[in-house]
Amino acid sequence: MRAPALLILSGLALSAAACASVEPAPPALLTDAVSAGPAPVEGYDWFFHSDDASARLAYGLAESDDLKLGLDCARGTGRLALSAIADKGAKPEIYVESGGDTERFPATAELSELHDGVFLSAVASAAEPVFQRFRRIGWLAQWRDGAREAYAGQPGSAANIERFFAFCG
Repeated sequence: MRAPALLILSGLALSAAACASVEPAPPALLTDAVSAGPAPVEGYDWFFHSDDASARLAYGLAESDDLKLGLDCARGTGRLALSAIADKGAKPEIYVESGGDTERFPATAELSELHDGVFLSAVASAAEPVFQRFRRIGWLAQWRDGAREAYAGQPGSAANIERFFAFCG
């Protein structure tokens, strides 16, 4: 009786060892959780406009001067012109984040004619990881004076983001 019990136990031990060597299914990646991202804000979206030579992707309210962040490029250049508004005296930089990737772009500041603050302008490469992540997950955040503003598109705006980056090259 002892021998069969030992055989059963050793069989169970071998089965357990075999199961232990099988790799478990990978957990959801952190980027998947992050890419779920912030919820869209009613009325705000990523708007795409282009002509033969240039394109613009802007986050704000449709047909208004309420621009949170603008990205412009000439066709196929891979270079972006960034624009944003900030409070007077703000550090002259555009600091963006997407899905955990961040980047700071030195900017020039000019007094804004439309807002009580300054208009920031910077240049960047469309190949920067923060913009490639934005292209994949559809949201971008801007850090201003230590506060994070998330810019999530409405359902369906992912096509505008993709068209913009495909246009820019």
